[in-house]
Amino acid sequence: MEMTVDELAARAGLTVRTVRFYAGRGLLPPPRLRGRTGLYGPDHLARLELVRELQALGLTLAAIERHLARIPADAPPEDLALQRALLSPWAAERPEVLDHHELDRRAGRHLDDETRKKLEALGVIEQTPDGARVLSPALLSMAAELSAMPLDALMAVHESVERHTSELAAELQRVFQDAVVRPYRERGRPPEERERLLELAAKVKPLMIQSLVGSFQRAVDRAIRRSATGG
Repeated sequence: MEMTVDELAARAGLTVRTVRFYAGRGLLPPPRLRGRTGLYGPDHLARLELVRELQALGLTLAAIERHLARIPADAPPEDLALQRALLSPWAAERPEVLDHHELDRRAGRHLDDETRKKLEALGVIEQTPDGARVLSPALLSMAAELSAMPLDALMAVHESVERHTSELAAELQRVFQDAVVRPYRERGRPPEERERLLELAAKVKPLMIQSLVGSFQRAVDRAIRRSATGG
């Protein structure tokens, strides 16, 4: 699948100007040229969607640039989608109301009734008479691709991810409270430490997310190797 910059911007829910700005900052690999026309692929779309996810988490553009600099330029869309999937439960996304035409355009394909039902079951959209309220815009494109899987399998994966990420988030929150917040309170909440605590609290979530992404990718690699070798 190849796209012009206009088509890429539409799929990502961005303006062409924004896409060109990101490209100028090195957030996107160069397009393939056909004559004077730049053509973009699924890897470019996946990077833009990852940028949106990182922005939703409150990362600055400089922090996003550093994050993407650690990802190989030839990383396949699947690797980028994995990072997005792991980041999504932490991001404060804003739902969007789209009509059927715009919903199809953003998903990059026609979404039939069965596909929309699956996306609704996954919590990605809420159907309306004229279209849908998209609860997770960053997951729309990826979820549409996954819709070819049986609904039972999708729901099992979704429930597993929700359960384990919720448990992990609660455990990490307890660690932060025990190691950082409780000692601060026990010391009488000294004013000179308040700003440092607020700054640390703002930084800890992105740090935990980046650590989680890396750890999960390594765990997936280990699981695949064990399965391949029969270990």
